[in-house]
Amino acid sequence: MNNLIVSLSPHVHGGDSVKKNMYGVLIALLPALLVSLYIFGVGALIVTLTSVLSCVFFEWAIGKFILKKEATTIGDGSAIITGVLLGFNLPSNLPVWIVILGSLFAIGVVKMSFGGLGCNLFNPALAGRVFLLLSFPVPMTSWPETGQLFAYTDAETGATPLAIMKGLINGTPGVDINDLPNALDMFLGNNPGCIGEVSALALLMGLAYMLWKKIITWHIPVSIIVTVFVFGYIMHFVDPERYISGTMQVLSGGLMLGAIFMATDYVTSPMSHKGMVVYGVCIGLLTVVIRLFGAYPEGVSFAILIMYAFTPLINNYIKPKRFGEVAKKK
Repeated sequence: MNNLIVSLSPHVHGGDSVKKNMYGVLIALLPALLVSLYIFGVGALIVTLTSVLSCVFFEWAIGKFILKKEATTIGDGSAIITGVLLGFNLPSNLPVWIVILGSLFAIGVVKMSFGGLGCNLFNPALAGRVFLLLSFPVPMTSWPETGQLFAYTDAETGATPLAIMKGLINGTPGVDINDLPNALDMFLGNNPGCIGEVSALALLMGLAYMLWKKIITWHIPVSIIVTVFVFGYIMHFVDPERYISGTMQVLSGGLMLGAIFMATDYVTSPMSHKGMVVYGVCIGLLTVVIRLFGAYPEGVSFAILIMYAFTPLINNYIKPKRFGEVAKKK
């Protein structure tokens, strides 16, 4: 005789789990990792591997010796993702000790001090990147030229597309719009920048995989990219001598990496689809504003961090319709 089992919802399980989704994101990051190794060589390998190992170690050590947790959480894949994303947001010539310090801040301060996975107020990797940028601005803005496969801290550095763009905006002598790489090079990844941000093609492949596996939805990345594209072209039409086109805005810097892998963080992004679109549009607008009128050439990291703080407000005012709710008659 079959017994009736009474339990709390959900009564039907879709097969998803934190671990499954985390390792799905790691698979989506593989194209960008392979491109970074091809473009930056051993430096990209050292920085990314150091970041991953130190993030995993700090999560294990803090959980075991400080929080006194009986079960370790390093197997869910979240610490590995934090390490990969932090490494992807760093230049490939960054000294190991700075990478380790950033990992400690990301895991120890931003993640574990708030209770671990699911409790953090900000994305740990993104917060770690901003912490290092504010603490070590010179090494964090020294970008190795492409093709130096066996160079690490001694690699020759050059200007990124965003640095050239900022020079055009400020009217820096000797900076010309012809110094910018063409759109194809930026799409493929043949330009200086952070390890994981240079190839839009590789990042779009990761986006396609995550959409296919339903790890994320299209609302946040598409709304960010479209907003930057449109706002970028508006400013370009206003003054084409100073402001690059919307296409170049989308392909430059960490826009793709931030829109696809950082802004879509489950914990810190809005819950409803309408809220996600509002969130994404605001990130796109803030990104272009900071790039064009702020002190830093890049604005993606700061824009996403600002909107993380507004996520509870968005969730409060833009709520999904409750199941079974009857629409109000006008």
